[in-house]
Amino acid sequence: NGVHKLIQPLQKRLMSYTLKEAILKLENYCLYQNRCHSEVEQKLWDTETPQHLHDEVLLHLIQKDYLNEERFAESFVRGKFSQKKWGRNKIKQHLKQKKVSEHCIKKGLQEIDEGKYLNTLESLLEKKKSLVKGKNHFDKNAKIANYLIGKGYESNLVWEMLKG
Repeated sequence: NGVHKLIQPLQKRLMSYTLKEAILKLENYCLYQNRCHSEVEQKLWDTETPQHLHDEVLLHLIQKDYLNEERFAESFVRGKFSQKKWGRNKIKQHLKQKKVSEHCIKKGLQEIDEGKYLNTLESLLEKKKSLVKGKNHFDKNAKIANYLIGKGYESNLVWEMLKG
């Protein structure tokens, strides 16, 4: 049992990837869905690819267009807005957590059509209005506003719609 504990870390070290294997593994990882740099870097660590190969793998993925952070940001924004109905603030926050650059975040947020954004906000507001119960009008509006702001919508837009 004691010997097994000593051999296991050694076996794990022997399972790390060569440059060719790491490139193939990460190409497939990026083909499956758009990825950002931090996800790919994490995958390199998870697959125990030797650290001295990381930059070479990343460079290959970028040069061959497997890894494109602008494309990732655009895809992320479209998905989170259309599927989860997230507002710009929440989307931006999640992209920052993934260490996506400001430039790519701005580029990604351009994917949101302003008209659709306001319509989505309005429909979420109306839906929530019919479900929320409050002691009074102000209490009800506060609950609706908290919900929408929590979904990432700008507080000034939310309050403007609640007044109107």
